[in-house]
Parts: sequence; C-alpha cells; structure tokens
Amino acid sequence: MRLKPQKKLLKNGLTLVTVPMGSASVSAVLLVRVGSRDESVSVNGMSHFLEHMVFKGTKKWPTSREMNQVIDSVGGVYNAFTSHENTGFWVKLAKKHLKLGLEYLQQAVFEPLLPADELERERGVILEEIKMYEDNPMANVAKSFVAQLYQGTTLGQQIIGTAANIRSLKRDQFYRHLKRWYQPKNMVLTVAGGIDGNVGRLATEVFNNNFTSQVKFARRVKEIKVEKTDKIRVVSKDIKQAHFCLGMTTFRRGHQDRYALAVLNTVLGANSSSRLFEEIRNKRGLVYYVRTGLNSFYETGYLVAQAGCDVKRVGEAVKVTVGEYDKMTGRVSGITDEELTRAKEYLKGRLALDLEDSQEVAGMFGEDLLMENKLRPVEELYRGVEKVTAVDVTRVAKAIFSPERLRLTVVGPFKGKNEFAKLV
Repeated sequence: MRLKPQKKLLKNGLTLVTVPMGSASVSAVLLVRVGSRDESVSVNGMSHFLEHMVFKGTKKWPTSREMNQVIDSVGGVYNAFTSHENTGFWVKLAKKHLKLGLEYLQQAVFEPLLPADELERERGVILEEIKMYEDNPMANVAKSFVAQLYQGTTLGQQIIGTAANIRSLKRDQFYRHLKRWYQPKNMVLTVAGGIDGNVGRLATEVFNNNFTSQVKFARRVKEIKVEKTDKIRVVSKDIKQAHFCLGMTTFRRGHQDRYALAVLNTVLGANSSSRLFEEIRNKRGLVYYVRTGLNSFYETGYLVAQAGCDVKRVGEAVKVTVGEYDKMTGRVSGITDEELTRAKEYLKGRLALDLEDSQEVAGMFGEDLLMENKLRPVEELYRGVEKVTAVDVTRVAKAIFSPERLRLTVVGPFKGKNEFAKLV
C-alpha cells in the first residue's frame, strides 16, 4: 500500500498529520511528548495517572459516564497509553463520525475537569494496577529489567510510578503537569483512514482555540551509561516458575543500524521459527514461552530475551540464551542466507499487515514525527530492511553481544544472586 502522509501546522502550534487510506473507518491519535522519563522522582507516575483522569469528565461531558458514552454511542473504540517518552490518546470510529472523535480528544486533553472525588477513587484503581503487575511475574520481570538496565536515570523509573507517589499526588500537581507539557506545540495529531480534504478544516475548528502557554519546557537529554548498573538482579517471589530477562543496551531511535538490529532480533527470538524458540522450547522443552524484543528511546535502546521455566532449570535456559547470543556474532556460525531471507520477508510481511490498520498507521507516523521530527516514507522502511546483509547483522551482533554488556533479571523463589553469578 502506498501511503502519502501530509503535514500541516495549525496556528496554535499543533502539528496535524493526515494519511488517506480509503477505508470505511478512521483513526485519530493525539500524542503528547511527555512520559515517565520526564518526571521527577517525587511525581513519578503522574503522566500515567493523568492519562486515567482525563476520561473522568470534561467541560463538554462532565461525568465519566458521559465520557464513556460518547464513542460507545457510535460504535467506536478509544483508549490511551503512557510510555517512557510520550502519552497518547486515540479513537477509531466510522469515518462519518470523525469530527466527534476529534472533539473527544480535544476535550480529554485540553478540557479535563479532574474531579476531586474521581481522583480519590482512581488512586485505588491504580494502586490495584500496581499490585496486578507485581503479582504477574511476566510483567514484573520485564519492568524490573528496564529498571535495572537504566538504574540511576529517569528511564529506570516505572511508568506507573510508585504506590507512595500515587497515594500522595495532589490535584494542583496535575494542573501544573498539564500546563507545562500539554501544549499544542508539544503534540502531534495524526488522522489516518477514510479521510478527505476536510480534515484540516475540522481539526482547525476543533483545536485552534487551544493556544500554547508561555511556560517553557525541554526534553531531558543525557547520555545513558550502564557500566555501573547491577549485572544481576533477583526479585524474590514465592512462585512455581522462574522468569528471566537477559539483555543489553543497543541503539537510539533512528540509528542507521536499526534495520540490521531488527533482522537480528527476528532471527534470534521474534517468532516461533526463531533460534531461541527452536533451541529452548522445541529441542529442550525448557519453557512454554521464550521471545526477544526491541525498544528504542531518544538516545538509547535495548534488546532483551525473556522466558519462563522450571526454577531448577533457569540456569540452563540462561546458558542456552547466552550461547545463542554468542553464535550471532559469527564466532561459531553466524547468520545463514536462509535465515537472512526469512527474517527480511517476515519483517516486510508484518509491516504490510500493520499498514492495513489505520490505528497502527496513525501511531507509526505520529510517533516518528513527534520523536524524530521526520515523516519517514513507507518505501524507506521496506528499503531499509531489504538492504540488510549478513555482514551487517554480524557486525551489529559483535557490537552489542559482549559479556560486560549483559544484564540478567530473574523473578522467582531465589534468595540471592550467587547461583547466577557464573552465567553472565
């Protein structure tokens, strides 16, 4: 599918991106460039808490019930999310209801009432959410790994925040957060799907009365260094299955080696025909799930393998994972031509599937513009994958897979690090 995103700057500083797709539905995603990494320790969790609160009533729809009915009444879907670097709000609905969807986003982001009684109730909701993640070892090990990898930096803070902060955040702190970060010039609105030339006019009608305040803000940009972080972290939990993450820092968003890294990740553990799936699950029967994943930020990123296995065999599973990392560097075998071709076709095929979904398209273009100030053509993505060679993958593997870079996080019924000390 050939997509042609167009960019327009509204008078109030809000950037609008439109992506016609010829579909019956339309998606609108409003991204704000603020996340957990932009919070001080004392208000960590604010971005996520506020994301919950904007749905509790606005100037036009004063109650949470009214807010819930707006998009439900036309058969649409809506939600929001918070990450380390941005907060997003989205709707997807029939294209004839686009203006309603835009009004919904405008009200949520610029006109939230933040009712005091709702704020107190939502504290309880988020405290239960924290407990849910703590009791889920798959979620617990993932968040603990990121905290370990980036300890001492704001990237190491939990997106959801701490229970102590959630209990203590005051209503006036929410308003200060809104005033500082929720400015049109700090946002990107992307509309994708069955749209026509009227989108710019609709967005102007709905959003142009919201002007940027004079409060200055700036992204914290500090080089992330992990040399002094803990090499092994054990989270002691009385559970029947151990879960581990084994990974390392990689590259920033937009790095020239991102495509080679994506191919490497695919060969290693992105699907059921990957090396780790074959070695750890199919050949040894050690795990039910094993996978690898990538994440990237403004100035850094990481690759991580994650699995859950019998507490008595976690050492074996970690050892196999380390061995597969080493093989990728070419010291043993490297990547084969067949693996290279299969991984590249997998990535291009997944991209093709994503490009059929207006919500995925809106999120992809919106995030690229918000975080990198680029509207990257789809053709560039395909070309980037296609150009990757086996030499590129091996070079990247050698750059990231060194013993001193590895970080291991384990959740399970363990008393300390000693039994894992010789593994990494």
